[in-house]
Amino acid sequence: MVKERARILVVGGGYVGMYTALRLQRNLKGELRRGEAEITVVTPAPYMTYQPFLPEAAAGSLSPRHVVVPLRRVLGRCDLVIGEVECIDHTTRTATLTTLATDEEKTGARRVTYDELVLAPGSVSRTLPVPGLADHGVGFKTVEEAIGLRNHVLEQMDIASSTRDPALRDAALTFVFVGGGYAGVEALGELEDMARYAARYYHNVTAEDMKWILVEASGRVLPEVGEELGRYTVTELRRRNVDVRLETRLESCADRVAVLSDGSRFPTRTVVWTAGVKPHPLLAATDLPLDDRGRLTCTAHLSVDGAPHAWAAGDAAAVPDVTAAEPGRACAPNAQHAVRQARVLGDNVTHALRGEPLDTYAHKYAGSVASLGFHKGVAQVYGCKLKGYPAWFMHRAYHLSRVPTVNRKARVLAEWVIAGLFKREIVSLGSLEHPRAEFELAAGGKPSQEPPHNPKGSS
Repeated sequence: MVKERARILVVGGGYVGMYTALRLQRNLKGELRRGEAEITVVTPAPYMTYQPFLPEAAAGSLSPRHVVVPLRRVLGRCDLVIGEVECIDHTTRTATLTTLATDEEKTGARRVTYDELVLAPGSVSRTLPVPGLADHGVGFKTVEEAIGLRNHVLEQMDIASSTRDPALRDAALTFVFVGGGYAGVEALGELEDMARYAARYYHNVTAEDMKWILVEASGRVLPEVGEELGRYTVTELRRRNVDVRLETRLESCADRVAVLSDGSRFPTRTVVWTAGVKPHPLLAATDLPLDDRGRLTCTAHLSVDGAPHAWAAGDAAAVPDVTAAEPGRACAPNAQHAVRQARVLGDNVTHALRGEPLDTYAHKYAGSVASLGFHKGVAQVYGCKLKGYPAWFMHRAYHLSRVPTVNRKARVLAEWVIAGLFKREIVSLGSLEHPRAEFELAAGGKPSQEPPHNPKGSS
């Protein structure tokens, strides 16, 4: 039983936010029922996105609604607020936030108070001042970006099929991906596989007409799977006519021309930016201690160092890796750690409220798996290296075991079975991005080219 009524504020609804809140509502079931505790979750979207499935969603192997978890269904005992925290004053234990109703109410941001704070806002794309990137680039961190990119690739194939302009056709069929980590390699691998399949239904577009270019600033791709499998990945991609440019940077994509540091120039209508992430900007708007990379400085108990009643994990936190041989090393910012940290974090917040000893987070890195397209992949798990179909199968099996809720597991598995029995869907639904355009035109107005104010929608 908690010593006194506790108000717990969870900032973020991603891996750490959702799993921590889920753990807390289980641990504090009695306290929540008696009104001795309350859990508030503030998140920009009413769902958690399982990001490892984004490449398959982009390729059409999974439906977009099956790679997200509805938070209202999972966190039934929590107060879910769809909005964003703008700043936090932990000295007074207050947070300032805006919601979807803030602009309509015209009352400005509201302040909420808390007793325990869990910071899990995650990360955002790390961009560089590349000319034209803000105008023509697209990221790959959200389900909206993944589906938008799928629609865009198929639309470019439609443009190439219908145009008589050789320059336009060449630009439409050139796809540049910047970043050789998980997001870039898996997104390129799945989309190239999808486009190669789709090309068989075009009378004048072949797989050989398309140019797929992977730009990586370092000398290797997928460093998480090791040097040997990284070289295999490069070889496999090049065997599929993917132009892999190592130790190369994107210097400009202005005027729809990708200019690389090696002097190459590629007219293109598609630039996908997956060159890393950085901590959420919210962290800079708090009075909590940060490390030199802008992450919260945490202890092995997942509490913020020197800030009682503040907790953090995941991409936003620098958590010491107690299993590492060298001292001072932090846990890698990936889903493998985030899910496990969230469970310990939820338990430790409960322990703190009940005056019990805290648990230490310790997890030795198990390995990595990556998909390179249908029936293609690489994996390194506990020192065992796999390639091709076995690695692809392990990739699917691992992530099926990790996607939250039995409901989602069953739906994902059913979709995979159906996809194995029938042909791929290659339909572009780009009009979904502007659903009112046709009605506005019919009503005598000018179709808006701006995306909806709230692209994430509601629950």
